[in-house]
Formats: sequence, C-alpha cells, structure tokens
Amino acid sequence: MIVVSVQLWSARDGSKTELARMHICNDETGTLALRNYICRVLRGRSTAQLDKLQVQRQGAVKGWPAQRLHVWNLVAMALRNMGYGVGEDE
Repeated sequence: MIVVSVQLWSARDGSKTELARMHICNDETGTLALRNYICRVLRGRSTAQLDKLQVQRQGAVKGWPAQRLHVWNLVAMALRNMGYGVGEDE
C-alpha cells in the first residue's frame, strides 16, 4: 500500500499538522508490467480524524505501467480519477 500524507509544517513553532491522507492499494489483478490499484481519500483534516479511516472518495487506476512511470504520476492519476483537479471546489 502507498500512503500519501499532506502535512503542514509550521515555520513559526515547528508543529506539524496532517491535512489529508490517501491510500493507493494494489488490487493484485494486474501483471508485473501493468498493475491495477484501488485508491481512497480519507475524510478529515487532522490525524485523529484521518485515523478513523472513513473513506471520502474512492476510485481506481487500471493498467498502470508502474515500472515505467514515477510514483508521482500514479498519485496524480489517482487524484484525477477521483475527481480532483478538474475544476471542482473542494
């Protein structure tokens, strides 16, 4: 499982606040060359809320060439497939 966490690190006092979290899980139906993933964004804007593991959005990435492309491309595709970055107000 890939876990993507967005954190705010304060320049003033050094505190860290988790703002968002996403899980990307290999669904084991793909091949070594082309993998399939289940993607979930968790609900909440703090570590305590995110630790409840309530799914806010979910989606999938199918046929992903994991060996060929950097993981940031997978993260971008997962977010796009869940409706982020397409003009929505969040």
